[in-house]
Amino acid sequence: MARILITSAIPYINGIKHLGNLVGSQLPADLFARYMRARGHEVMFICATDEHGTPAELAAAKAGKPVEAYCAEMHDVQKDLAAGFRLSFDHFGRSSSARNHRLTQHFAGKLAENGLIDEVLEKQVFSIDDNRFLPDRYITGTCPNCGNTSARGDQCEECTKQLDPTDLINPRSSISGSTNLEVRETKHLFLRQRSLRDKLEAWIDSKTDWPILTTSIAKKWLNDGEGLQDRGITRDLYWGIPVKKGNAPWPGMEGKVFYVWFDAPIEYIAGTAEWADANGLDDAAWERWWRTDKGASDVTYYQFMGKDNVPFHTLSFPATILGSGEPWKMVDYLKSFNYLNYDGGQFSTSQGRGVFMDQALSILPADYWRWWLLSHAPESSDSEFTWENFQSSVNKDLADVLGNLVSRVTKFATSKFGTTIPAGGTFGPQETALIADLGARIRDYETLMEQMEVRKAAAELRAIWVIGNEYLQSAAPWSVVKTDPEQAQAQIRLALNLIRVYAILSQPFIPDAAAAMMTAMGSTDWTWPADISEAMRALPAGAAFSVPENLFRKITDEERADWQQKFAGVRT
Repeated sequence: MARILITSAIPYINGIKHLGNLVGSQLPADLFARYMRARGHEVMFICATDEHGTPAELAAAKAGKPVEAYCAEMHDVQKDLAAGFRLSFDHFGRSSSARNHRLTQHFAGKLAENGLIDEVLEKQVFSIDDNRFLPDRYITGTCPNCGNTSARGDQCEECTKQLDPTDLINPRSSISGSTNLEVRETKHLFLRQRSLRDKLEAWIDSKTDWPILTTSIAKKWLNDGEGLQDRGITRDLYWGIPVKKGNAPWPGMEGKVFYVWFDAPIEYIAGTAEWADANGLDDAAWERWWRTDKGASDVTYYQFMGKDNVPFHTLSFPATILGSGEPWKMVDYLKSFNYLNYDGGQFSTSQGRGVFMDQALSILPADYWRWWLLSHAPESSDSEFTWENFQSSVNKDLADVLGNLVSRVTKFATSKFGTTIPAGGTFGPQETALIADLGARIRDYETLMEQMEVRKAAAELRAIWVIGNEYLQSAAPWSVVKTDPEQAQAQIRLALNLIRVYAILSQPFIPDAAAAMMTAMGSTDWTWPADISEAMRALPAGAAFSVPENLFRKITDEERADWQQKFAGVRT
Protein backbone atom coordinates (compact mmCIF):
# COMPACT_ATOMS: atom_id res chain seq x y z
CA MET A 1 0.00 0.00 0.00
CA ALA A 2 1.41 3.35 -1.08
CA ARG A 3 0.81 6.70 0.57
CA ILE A 4 -0.52 9.25 -1.92
CA LEU A 5 -0.80 12.99 -1.21
CA ILE A 6 -2.98 14.90 -3.68
CA THR A 7 -3.65 18.64 -3.82
CA SER A 8 -5.80 20.56 -6.25
CA ALA A 9 -5.18 24.23 -7.04
CA ILE A 10 -7.38 26.08 -4.60
CA PRO A 11 -10.29 28.02 -6.16
CA TYR A 12 -10.53 31.73 -5.55
CA ILE A 13 -13.25 32.91 -3.21
CA ASN A 14 -14.88 35.61 -5.38
CA GLY A 15 -17.79 33.73 -6.88
CA ILE A 16 -18.96 30.37 -8.14
CA LYS A 17 -16.57 28.62 -10.52
CA HIS A 18 -17.43 27.57 -14.07
CA LEU A 19 -16.88 24.14 -15.62
CA GLY A 20 -13.55 25.20 -17.10
CA ASN A 21 -12.23 25.88 -13.59
CA LEU A 22 -13.58 22.53 -12.39
CA VAL A 23 -11.96 20.37 -15.08
CA GLY A 24 -8.65 22.25 -14.81
CA SER A 25 -7.83 21.01 -11.32
CA GLN A 26 -10.38 19.69 -8.81
CA LEU A 27 -12.19 17.13 -10.95
CA PRO A 28 -9.16 15.25 -12.37
CA ALA A 29 -7.58 15.35 -8.92
CA ASP A 30 -10.72 13.70 -7.56
CA LEU A 31 -10.62 11.07 -10.31
CA PHE A 32 -7.05 10.18 -9.33
CA ALA A 33 -7.83 10.18 -5.60
CA ARG A 34 -10.82 7.88 -6.08
CA TYR A 35 -8.80 5.51 -8.26
CA MET A 36 -5.91 5.34 -5.81
CA ARG A 37 -8.30 4.62 -2.92
CA ALA A 38 -9.99 1.93 -5.03
CA ARG A 39 -6.58 0.26 -5.48
CA GLY A 40 -6.17 0.13 -1.69
CA HIS A 41 -3.70 2.98 -1.22
CA GLU A 42 -3.73 5.47 1.66
CA VAL A 43 -4.78 8.81 0.18
CA MET A 44 -4.80 12.37 1.54
CA PHE A 45 -6.71 14.70 -0.81
CA ILE A 46 -6.63 18.37 0.17
CA CYS A 47 -8.21 21.50 -1.26
CA ALA A 48 -9.40 24.84 0.12
CA THR A 49 -10.73 28.26 -0.79
CA ASP A 50 -8.16 30.95 -1.66
CA GLU A 51 -9.48 33.91 0.31
CA HIS A 52 -7.02 36.80 0.46
CA GLY A 53 -6.19 39.73 -1.80
CA THR A 54 -7.89 42.74 -3.35
CA PRO A 55 -10.45 40.76 -5.44
CA ALA A 56 -11.89 39.28 -2.24
CA GLU A 57 -12.23 42.75 -0.70
CA LEU A 58 -13.90 44.11 -3.84
CA ALA A 59 -16.28 41.16 -4.17
CA ALA A 60 -17.29 41.59 -0.55
CA ALA A 61 -17.85 45.32 -1.04
CA LYS A 62 -19.97 44.63 -4.11
CA ALA A 63 -22.04 42.17 -2.07
CA GLY A 64 -22.37 44.76 0.72
CA LYS A 65 -20.79 42.47 3.32
CA PRO A 66 -17.71 42.55 5.56
CA VAL A 67 -14.95 40.62 3.82
CA GLU A 68 -14.70 38.07 6.66
CA ALA A 69 -18.42 37.30 6.42
CA TYR A 70 -18.36 37.17 2.63
CA CYS A 71 -15.45 34.72 2.57
CA ALA A 72 -17.09 32.48 5.19
CA GLU A 73 -20.31 32.43 3.19
CA MET A 74 -18.62 31.74 -0.15
CA HIS A 75 -16.48 29.01 1.40
CA ASP A 76 -19.66 27.19 2.40
CA VAL A 77 -21.12 27.70 -1.09
CA GLN A 78 -18.02 26.28 -2.78
CA LYS A 79 -17.82 23.41 -0.29
CA ASP A 80 -21.45 22.47 -0.97
CA LEU A 81 -20.92 22.62 -4.75
CA ALA A 82 -17.83 20.42 -4.42
CA ALA A 83 -19.94 17.90 -2.53
CA GLY A 84 -22.59 18.17 -5.25
CA PHE A 85 -19.99 17.17 -7.84
CA ARG A 86 -18.90 14.35 -5.50
CA LEU A 87 -15.39 15.73 -5.03
CA SER A 88 -13.98 13.43 -2.36
CA PHE A 89 -11.70 15.81 -0.44
CA ASP A 90 -10.39 14.55 2.86
CA HIS A 91 -10.56 18.20 3.87
CA PHE A 92 -11.72 21.39 2.15
CA GLY A 93 -10.03 24.15 4.11
CA ARG A 94 -9.64 27.93 4.09
CA SER A 95 -6.50 29.95 3.40
CA SER A 96 -7.71 32.40 6.07
CA SER A 97 -7.46 29.70 8.75
CA ALA A 98 -5.43 30.16 11.93
CA ARG A 99 -3.26 27.24 10.78
CA ASN A 100 -2.36 29.05 7.57
CA HIS A 101 -1.64 32.27 9.46
CA ARG A 102 0.87 30.49 11.66
CA LEU A 103 2.50 28.46 8.88
CA THR A 104 2.82 31.43 6.50
CA GLN A 105 4.42 33.54 9.22
CA HIS A 106 6.68 30.59 10.08
CA PHE A 107 7.92 30.26 6.48
CA ALA A 108 8.52 34.01 6.21
CA GLY A 109 10.58 33.92 9.40
CA LYS A 110 12.70 31.02 8.15
CA LEU A 111 13.30 32.72 4.80
CA ALA A 112 14.42 35.87 6.63
CA GLU A 113 16.74 33.84 8.87
CA ASN A 114 18.33 32.35 5.75
CA GLY A 115 18.95 35.75 4.18
CA LEU A 116 16.33 35.29 1.45
CA ILE A 117 14.14 38.32 2.22
CA ASP A 118 14.95 41.88 1.12
CA GLU A 119 13.14 45.02 2.27
CA VAL A 120 12.53 47.13 -0.84
CA LEU A 121 11.29 50.72 -1.05
CA GLU A 122 8.80 51.01 -3.92
CA LYS A 123 6.71 53.74 -5.47
CA GLN A 124 3.05 52.85 -5.83
CA VAL A 125 -0.13 54.65 -6.72
CA PHE A 126 -2.19 55.73 -3.71
CA SER A 127 -5.88 56.64 -4.03
CA ILE A 128 -6.61 59.47 -1.62
CA ASP A 129 -10.39 59.05 -1.85
CA ASP A 130 -10.17 55.27 -1.35
CA ASN A 131 -7.46 55.77 1.32
CA ARG A 132 -5.45 52.83 0.00
CA PHE A 133 -2.61 51.80 -2.25
CA LEU A 134 -3.95 50.41 -5.50
CA PRO A 135 -2.61 47.21 -7.07
CA ASP A 136 -1.62 47.84 -10.69
CA ARG A 137 -4.64 46.01 -12.10
CA TYR A 138 -7.00 48.26 -10.13
CA ILE A 139 -5.85 51.40 -11.90
CA THR A 140 -7.56 52.18 -15.21
CA GLY A 141 -6.77 54.78 -17.84
CA THR A 142 -6.00 55.43 -21.48
CA CYS A 143 -3.30 53.31 -23.10
CA PRO A 144 -0.49 55.53 -24.48
CA ASN A 145 0.13 52.95 -27.21
CA CYS A 146 -3.32 52.34 -28.76
CA GLY A 147 -5.68 54.80 -27.07
CA ASN A 148 -7.85 52.16 -25.36
CA THR A 149 -9.63 54.07 -22.57
CA SER A 150 -10.02 50.97 -20.36
CA ALA A 151 -6.41 49.86 -20.13
CA ARG A 152 -5.30 48.46 -16.77
CA GLY A 153 -2.21 49.54 -14.90
CA ASP A 154 -0.42 46.28 -15.66
CA GLN A 155 -1.46 45.65 -19.28
CA CYS A 156 -3.66 46.93 -22.08
CA GLU A 157 -5.98 44.11 -23.14
CA GLU A 158 -6.55 45.71 -26.56
CA CYS A 159 -2.94 45.89 -27.78
CA THR A 160 -1.44 43.58 -25.07
CA LYS A 161 1.31 46.12 -24.24
CA GLN A 162 2.80 45.68 -20.76
CA LEU A 163 2.31 48.88 -18.74
CA ASP A 164 3.15 50.56 -15.49
CA PRO A 165 0.37 52.57 -13.80
CA THR A 166 2.36 55.76 -14.37
CA ASP A 167 2.21 55.12 -18.14
CA LEU A 168 -1.56 55.57 -18.23
CA ILE A 169 -3.19 58.79 -19.46
CA ASN A 170 -5.91 60.10 -17.13
CA PRO A 171 -5.55 57.25 -14.61
CA ARG A 172 -8.41 56.51 -12.22
CA SER A 173 -9.21 54.06 -9.43
CA SER A 174 -11.05 50.98 -10.69
CA ILE A 175 -12.61 50.70 -7.25
CA SER A 176 -14.24 54.12 -6.92
CA GLY A 177 -13.50 55.85 -10.22
CA SER A 178 -11.59 58.56 -8.35
CA THR A 179 -8.86 60.45 -10.21
CA ASN A 180 -7.47 61.81 -6.94
CA LEU A 181 -4.32 59.70 -7.13
CA GLU A 182 -0.70 60.24 -6.20
CA VAL A 183 2.52 58.24 -6.17
CA ARG A 184 3.79 57.41 -2.68
CA GLU A 185 6.68 55.40 -1.34
CA THR A 186 5.96 52.16 0.53
CA LYS A 187 8.24 49.40 1.78
CA HIS A 188 7.69 45.73 0.93
CA LEU A 189 9.34 42.37 1.44
CA PHE A 190 10.75 40.56 -1.57
CA LEU A 191 11.63 36.87 -1.78
CA ARG A 192 15.07 36.53 -3.36
CA GLN A 193 14.06 33.92 -5.90
CA ARG A 194 17.02 34.64 -8.18
CA SER A 195 19.45 33.35 -5.56
CA LEU A 196 17.57 30.01 -5.61
CA ARG A 197 17.60 29.71 -9.39
CA ASP A 198 20.20 26.93 -9.63
CA LYS A 199 18.47 24.83 -6.99
CA LEU A 200 15.11 25.30 -8.70
CA GLU A 201 16.49 24.42 -12.12
CA ALA A 202 18.18 21.27 -10.80
CA TRP A 203 14.94 20.24 -9.10
CA ILE A 204 12.87 20.83 -12.27
CA ASP A 205 15.43 18.96 -14.37
CA SER A 206 15.08 15.97 -12.05
CA LYS A 207 11.37 15.67 -12.91
CA THR A 208 11.81 13.75 -16.15
CA ASP A 209 8.31 12.26 -16.07
CA TRP A 210 6.40 15.55 -15.86
CA PRO A 211 4.01 16.47 -18.69
CA ILE A 212 5.60 18.58 -21.44
CA LEU A 213 3.11 21.37 -20.68
CA THR A 214 4.30 21.61 -17.08
CA THR A 215 8.02 21.52 -17.82
CA SER A 216 7.86 23.94 -20.76
CA ILE A 217 6.03 26.57 -18.71
CA ALA A 218 8.45 26.19 -15.79
CA LYS A 219 11.49 26.51 -18.07
CA LYS A 220 10.01 29.51 -19.85
CA TRP A 221 9.56 31.42 -16.60
CA LEU A 222 12.96 30.32 -15.39
CA ASN A 223 14.88 31.46 -18.48
CA ASP A 224 12.91 33.90 -20.64
CA GLY A 225 13.84 37.57 -20.72
CA GLU A 226 15.83 38.34 -17.60
CA GLY A 227 14.94 34.97 -16.11
CA LEU A 228 13.60 34.31 -12.64
CA GLN A 229 12.96 37.53 -10.73
CA ASP A 230 12.78 38.38 -7.04
CA ARG A 231 9.14 38.81 -6.12
CA GLY A 232 7.21 40.87 -3.60
CA ILE A 233 5.49 38.84 -0.89
CA THR A 234 3.65 41.65 0.95
CA ARG A 235 0.87 44.11 0.18
CA ASP A 236 -0.73 47.21 1.73
CA LEU A 237 -4.12 45.64 2.35
CA TYR A 238 -6.49 45.13 5.27
CA TRP A 239 -7.53 41.55 4.46
CA GLY A 240 -4.77 38.98 4.68
CA ILE A 241 -2.24 37.34 6.97
CA PRO A 242 -0.41 39.99 9.04
CA VAL A 243 3.32 40.21 8.31
CA LYS A 244 5.33 38.63 11.12
CA LYS A 245 8.57 36.70 11.55
CA GLY A 246 7.10 33.57 13.05
CA ASN A 247 5.44 34.87 16.23
CA ALA A 248 7.53 38.04 16.37
CA PRO A 249 6.60 41.47 14.97
CA TRP A 250 8.38 42.59 11.79
CA PRO A 251 9.55 46.19 12.34
CA GLY A 252 8.47 48.50 9.54
CA MET A 253 5.83 46.04 8.26
CA GLU A 254 3.04 47.11 10.59
CA GLY A 255 -0.38 47.12 8.90
CA LYS A 256 0.80 45.04 5.95
CA VAL A 257 -0.24 41.54 4.95
CA PHE A 258 1.39 38.75 2.97
CA TYR A 259 0.66 38.74 -0.76
CA VAL A 260 -1.98 36.14 -1.66
CA TRP A 261 0.34 34.22 -4.00
CA PHE A 262 2.72 33.62 -1.09
CA ASP A 263 0.20 32.31 1.45
CA ALA A 264 -2.19 30.40 -0.86
CA PRO A 265 -0.02 27.32 -1.65
CA ILE A 266 1.07 27.10 1.99
CA GLU A 267 -2.61 26.30 2.63
CA TYR A 268 -2.00 22.83 1.17
CA ILE A 269 0.06 22.11 4.26
CA ALA A 270 -2.19 24.11 6.57
CA GLY A 271 -5.28 22.38 5.15
CA THR A 272 -3.82 19.01 6.14
CA ALA A 273 -3.24 20.39 9.64
CA GLU A 274 -6.89 21.60 9.63
CA TRP A 275 -7.88 18.02 8.72
CA ALA A 276 -5.99 16.74 11.76
CA ASP A 277 -7.63 19.35 14.00
CA ALA A 278 -11.11 18.52 12.65
CA ASN A 279 -10.55 14.83 13.42
CA GLY A 280 -9.12 15.36 16.90
CA LEU A 281 -5.62 14.25 15.87
CA ASP A 282 -2.27 15.62 16.97
CA ASP A 283 0.36 17.33 14.80
CA ALA A 284 2.09 14.02 14.07
CA ALA A 285 -0.97 13.00 12.00
CA TRP A 286 -0.46 15.76 9.43
CA GLU A 287 3.34 16.01 9.71
CA ARG A 288 3.67 12.42 8.45
CA TRP A 289 2.30 13.74 5.14
CA TRP A 290 4.48 16.85 4.90
CA ARG A 291 7.68 16.52 6.94
CA THR A 292 10.27 14.12 5.54
CA ASP A 293 11.80 13.89 9.00
CA LYS A 294 8.41 12.81 10.40
CA GLY A 295 7.51 10.04 7.95
CA ALA A 296 6.71 11.86 4.68
CA SER A 297 9.74 10.47 2.86
CA ASP A 298 7.61 7.54 1.66
CA VAL A 299 4.77 9.81 0.41
CA THR A 300 4.27 10.45 -3.31
CA TYR A 301 2.88 13.95 -3.81
CA TYR A 302 0.72 14.87 -6.85
CA GLN A 303 -0.52 18.36 -7.73
CA PHE A 304 -3.29 19.16 -10.22
CA MET A 305 -3.82 22.62 -11.77
CA GLY A 306 -4.53 24.72 -14.83
CA LYS A 307 -1.54 25.92 -16.83
CA ASP A 308 -1.88 29.48 -15.48
CA ASN A 309 -0.95 28.18 -12.02
CA VAL A 310 2.15 26.28 -13.11
CA PRO A 311 4.72 29.11 -12.59
CA PHE A 312 3.75 29.56 -8.94
CA HIS A 313 3.89 25.82 -8.25
CA THR A 314 7.13 25.07 -10.11
CA LEU A 315 9.05 28.18 -9.02
CA SER A 316 7.59 30.39 -6.30
CA PHE A 317 6.15 27.82 -3.90
CA PRO A 318 9.19 25.53 -4.31
CA ALA A 319 11.38 28.60 -3.65
CA THR A 320 9.53 29.04 -0.34
CA ILE A 321 10.00 25.37 0.57
CA LEU A 322 13.65 25.14 -0.50
CA GLY A 323 14.48 28.53 1.00
CA SER A 324 13.14 27.54 4.42
CA GLY A 325 15.94 24.98 4.74
CA GLU A 326 13.49 22.63 6.47
CA PRO A 327 12.62 19.04 5.48
CA TRP A 328 9.26 19.68 3.81
CA LYS A 329 7.79 17.31 1.22
CA MET A 330 7.98 18.72 -2.31
CA VAL A 331 5.79 17.74 -5.22
CA ASP A 332 6.75 14.61 -7.15
CA TYR A 333 4.37 14.97 -10.10
CA LEU A 334 2.57 18.07 -11.34
CA LYS A 335 -0.33 17.41 -13.71
CA SER A 336 -1.28 20.58 -15.57
CA PHE A 337 -4.17 21.26 -17.93
CA ASN A 338 -4.88 23.58 -20.81
CA TYR A 339 -8.10 25.59 -21.03
CA LEU A 340 -11.65 24.44 -21.67
CA ASN A 341 -13.38 26.90 -24.00
CA TYR A 342 -17.11 27.34 -24.32
CA ASP A 343 -19.25 26.95 -27.44
CA GLY A 344 -17.18 28.91 -29.94
CA GLY A 345 -15.67 31.35 -27.44
CA GLN A 346 -14.50 31.46 -23.86
CA PHE A 347 -16.08 30.97 -20.47
CA SER A 348 -16.52 34.41 -18.90
CA THR A 349 -17.18 34.88 -15.20
CA SER A 350 -17.69 38.63 -15.64
CA GLN A 351 -20.15 38.20 -18.51
CA GLY A 352 -21.85 35.12 -17.11
CA ARG A 353 -21.08 33.23 -20.30
CA GLY A 354 -20.90 29.45 -19.99
CA VAL A 355 -22.10 26.93 -17.45
CA PHE A 356 -21.25 27.47 -13.78
CA MET A 357 -21.13 24.72 -11.19
CA ASP A 358 -24.43 25.57 -9.49
CA GLN A 359 -26.24 25.90 -12.82
CA ALA A 360 -24.86 22.59 -14.08
CA LEU A 361 -26.20 20.70 -11.06
CA SER A 362 -29.58 22.42 -11.39
CA ILE A 363 -30.23 20.81 -14.79
CA LEU A 364 -28.48 17.41 -14.66
CA PRO A 365 -26.87 15.12 -12.05
CA ALA A 366 -23.14 15.31 -11.38
CA ASP A 367 -22.23 12.11 -13.25
CA TYR A 368 -23.33 13.53 -16.61
CA TRP A 369 -20.94 16.49 -16.20
CA ARG A 370 -18.14 14.45 -14.67
CA TRP A 371 -18.16 12.01 -17.58
CA TRP A 372 -18.14 14.65 -20.31
CA LEU A 373 -15.55 16.88 -18.65
CA LEU A 374 -13.13 14.07 -17.86
CA SER A 375 -13.54 12.30 -21.20
CA HIS A 376 -12.80 15.66 -22.92
CA ALA A 377 -10.19 16.95 -20.45
CA PRO A 378 -7.92 19.63 -22.02
CA GLU A 379 -4.65 17.75 -21.62
CA SER A 380 -2.52 18.06 -24.75
CA SER A 381 -4.33 21.19 -26.00
CA ASP A 382 -7.28 23.42 -25.24
CA SER A 383 -10.64 21.69 -25.68
CA GLU A 384 -14.11 23.08 -26.26
CA PHE A 385 -17.46 22.44 -24.65
CA THR A 386 -20.33 22.42 -27.14
CA TRP A 387 -23.87 21.45 -26.34
CA GLU A 388 -24.04 19.16 -29.38
CA ASN A 389 -20.96 17.23 -28.24
CA PHE A 390 -22.25 17.09 -24.66
CA GLN A 391 -25.63 15.73 -25.76
CA SER A 392 -24.00 13.16 -28.06
CA SER A 393 -21.55 11.96 -25.40
CA VAL A 394 -24.19 11.60 -22.69
CA ASN A 395 -26.68 9.85 -24.98
CA LYS A 396 -24.22 7.50 -26.67
CA ASP A 397 -21.68 6.73 -23.94
CA LEU A 398 -23.78 6.82 -20.78
CA ALA A 399 -27.34 6.04 -21.90
CA ASP A 400 -26.81 3.77 -24.93
CA VAL A 401 -23.68 1.88 -23.89
CA LEU A 402 -23.59 1.60 -20.08
CA GLY A 403 -27.16 2.40 -19.03
CA ASN A 404 -28.68 0.20 -21.71
CA LEU A 405 -26.55 -2.79 -20.75
CA VAL A 406 -27.55 -2.57 -17.09
CA SER A 407 -31.22 -2.14 -17.98
CA ARG A 408 -31.33 -4.99 -20.54
CA VAL A 409 -29.55 -7.49 -18.30
CA THR A 410 -31.47 -6.83 -15.09
CA LYS A 411 -34.90 -6.64 -16.73
CA PHE A 412 -34.35 -9.79 -18.80
CA ALA A 413 -32.93 -11.68 -15.81
CA THR A 414 -35.90 -10.71 -13.65
CA SER A 415 -38.44 -11.69 -16.27
CA LYS A 416 -36.89 -15.13 -16.96
CA PHE A 417 -35.16 -16.19 -13.74
CA GLY A 418 -36.55 -14.01 -10.94
CA THR A 419 -34.60 -11.63 -8.70
CA THR A 420 -31.77 -13.93 -7.60
CA ILE A 421 -28.55 -14.80 -9.43
CA PRO A 422 -29.28 -17.88 -11.57
CA ALA A 423 -27.21 -21.00 -10.82
CA GLY A 424 -27.50 -23.06 -13.97
CA GLY A 425 -24.97 -23.77 -16.70
CA THR A 426 -21.22 -23.20 -17.01
CA PHE A 427 -19.14 -20.62 -18.81
CA GLY A 428 -18.32 -21.58 -22.38
CA PRO A 429 -15.86 -20.31 -25.00
CA GLN A 430 -17.61 -16.94 -25.45
CA GLU A 431 -17.56 -16.25 -21.72
CA THR A 432 -13.93 -17.34 -21.42
CA ALA A 433 -12.98 -15.04 -24.31
CA LEU A 434 -14.80 -12.10 -22.73
CA ILE A 435 -13.04 -12.66 -19.40
CA ALA A 436 -9.64 -12.74 -21.11
CA ASP A 437 -10.36 -9.60 -23.14
CA LEU A 438 -11.70 -7.85 -20.06
CA GLY A 439 -8.58 -8.73 -18.04
CA ALA A 440 -6.25 -7.30 -20.68
CA ARG A 441 -8.28 -4.12 -21.03
CA ILE A 442 -8.44 -3.57 -17.27
CA ARG A 443 -4.63 -3.76 -17.11
CA ASP A 444 -4.47 -1.10 -19.86
CA TYR A 445 -7.02 1.00 -17.96
CA GLU A 446 -4.95 0.74 -14.77
CA THR A 447 -1.81 1.88 -16.60
CA LEU A 448 -3.57 4.92 -18.06
CA MET A 449 -5.09 5.88 -14.70
CA GLU A 450 -1.73 5.57 -12.94
CA GLN A 451 -0.15 7.76 -15.62
CA MET A 452 -2.99 10.30 -15.22
CA GLU A 453 -3.87 10.06 -18.92
CA VAL A 454 -7.41 11.18 -18.21
CA ARG A 455 -8.95 11.20 -21.71
CA LYS A 456 -7.29 7.94 -22.72
CA ALA A 457 -8.46 6.30 -19.48
CA ALA A 458 -12.03 7.42 -20.18
CA ALA A 459 -11.79 6.00 -23.71
CA GLU A 460 -10.51 2.69 -22.36
CA LEU A 461 -13.32 2.55 -19.78
CA ARG A 462 -15.88 3.14 -22.54
CA ALA A 463 -14.26 0.35 -24.58
CA ILE A 464 -14.66 -1.95 -21.57
CA TRP A 465 -18.37 -1.10 -21.48
CA VAL A 466 -18.61 -1.74 -25.23
CA ILE A 467 -17.20 -5.27 -25.10
CA GLY A 468 -19.92 -6.18 -22.60
CA ASN A 469 -22.55 -5.02 -25.06
CA GLU A 470 -20.83 -6.88 -27.89
CA TYR A 471 -20.82 -10.06 -25.80
CA LEU A 472 -24.54 -9.76 -25.08
CA GLN A 473 -25.30 -9.10 -28.72
CA SER A 474 -23.30 -12.16 -29.77
CA ALA A 475 -24.38 -14.51 -26.96
CA ALA A 476 -28.06 -13.41 -27.24
CA PRO A 477 -29.35 -15.01 -24.01
CA TRP A 478 -32.90 -13.91 -24.95
CA SER A 479 -32.67 -16.37 -27.85
CA VAL A 480 -30.62 -19.05 -26.08
CA VAL A 481 -33.13 -19.24 -23.22
CA LYS A 482 -35.65 -20.79 -25.65
CA THR A 483 -33.37 -23.71 -26.57
CA ASP A 484 -30.84 -24.01 -23.73
CA PRO A 485 -32.10 -22.29 -20.55
CA GLU A 486 -29.15 -23.61 -18.53
CA GLN A 487 -26.67 -21.88 -20.82
CA ALA A 488 -28.77 -18.71 -20.74
CA GLN A 489 -28.52 -18.76 -16.93
CA ALA A 490 -24.72 -18.91 -17.14
CA GLN A 491 -24.71 -16.01 -19.60
CA ILE A 492 -26.89 -13.88 -17.34
CA ARG A 493 -24.86 -14.81 -14.26
CA LEU A 494 -21.77 -13.58 -16.11
CA ALA A 495 -23.57 -10.37 -17.18
CA LEU A 496 -24.74 -9.59 -13.64
CA ASN A 497 -21.18 -10.06 -12.37
CA LEU A 498 -20.05 -7.82 -15.20
CA ILE A 499 -22.32 -5.04 -13.88
CA ARG A 500 -20.61 -5.25 -10.48
CA VAL A 501 -17.16 -5.09 -12.13
CA TYR A 502 -18.30 -2.09 -14.19
CA ALA A 503 -19.41 -0.37 -10.98
CA ILE A 504 -15.93 -0.76 -9.49
CA LEU A 505 -14.09 0.36 -12.62
CA SER A 506 -16.46 3.29 -13.29
CA GLN A 507 -16.63 4.66 -9.75
CA PRO A 508 -13.77 7.18 -10.16
CA PHE A 509 -15.58 8.73 -13.15
CA ILE A 510 -19.28 8.35 -12.28
CA PRO A 511 -19.57 7.59 -8.55
CA ASP A 512 -23.36 7.92 -8.19
CA ALA A 513 -24.16 5.57 -11.08
CA ALA A 514 -21.51 3.15 -9.81
CA ALA A 515 -23.13 3.12 -6.36
CA ALA A 516 -26.56 2.49 -7.93
CA MET A 517 -25.15 -0.42 -9.95
CA MET A 518 -23.49 -1.95 -6.90
CA THR A 519 -26.67 -1.58 -4.82
CA ALA A 520 -28.73 -3.20 -7.59
CA MET A 521 -26.35 -6.17 -7.53
CA GLY A 522 -26.94 -6.49 -3.77
CA SER A 523 -23.22 -6.19 -3.09
CA THR A 524 -20.99 -4.04 -0.90
CA ASP A 525 -17.76 -5.64 -2.14
CA TRP A 526 -15.74 -2.92 -3.93
CA THR A 527 -12.60 -5.07 -4.18
CA TRP A 528 -10.64 -4.12 -7.29
CA PRO A 529 -10.79 -6.90 -9.96
CA ALA A 530 -7.11 -7.87 -9.86
CA ASP A 531 -8.11 -11.46 -10.69
CA ILE A 532 -10.79 -10.92 -13.32
CA SER A 533 -11.76 -14.61 -13.53
CA GLU A 534 -12.48 -14.58 -9.81
CA ALA A 535 -14.23 -11.21 -10.00
CA MET A 536 -16.61 -12.51 -12.68
CA ARG A 537 -17.75 -15.17 -10.22
CA ALA A 538 -17.99 -12.94 -7.14
CA LEU A 539 -21.79 -12.77 -6.95
CA PRO A 540 -22.95 -16.14 -5.57
CA ALA A 541 -25.81 -18.02 -7.18
CA GLY A 542 -29.03 -17.38 -5.28
CA ALA A 543 -28.01 -13.90 -4.11
CA ALA A 544 -30.63 -11.21 -4.62
CA PHE A 545 -30.34 -8.42 -7.18
CA SER A 546 -32.73 -5.73 -8.40
CA VAL A 547 -33.48 -3.61 -11.45
CA PRO A 548 -32.07 -0.11 -10.79
CA GLU A 549 -33.78 3.10 -11.75
CA ASN A 550 -32.83 4.28 -15.22
CA LEU A 551 -29.12 5.15 -14.74
CA PHE A 552 -28.98 7.83 -17.44
CA ARG A 553 -31.72 9.56 -19.36
CA LYS A 554 -31.13 10.96 -22.81
CA ILE A 555 -30.88 14.68 -23.47
CA THR A 556 -33.50 15.83 -25.96
CA ASP A 557 -32.86 18.22 -28.85
CA GLU A 558 -35.29 20.67 -27.27
CA GLU A 559 -33.37 20.68 -23.98
CA ARG A 560 -30.07 21.12 -25.76
CA ALA A 561 -31.35 24.12 -27.73
CA ASP A 562 -32.86 25.68 -24.61
CA TRP A 563 -29.66 25.31 -22.57
CA GLN A 564 -27.51 26.60 -25.41
CA GLN A 565 -29.54 29.80 -25.48
CA LYS A 566 -29.84 30.08 -21.70
CA PHE A 567 -26.10 29.96 -21.03
CA ALA A 568 -24.93 32.11 -23.93
CA GLY A 569 -24.86 35.48 -22.20
CA VAL A 570 -25.39 37.43 -19.01
CA ARG A 571 -26.01 35.29 -15.98
CA THR A 572 -29.31 35.83 -14.17
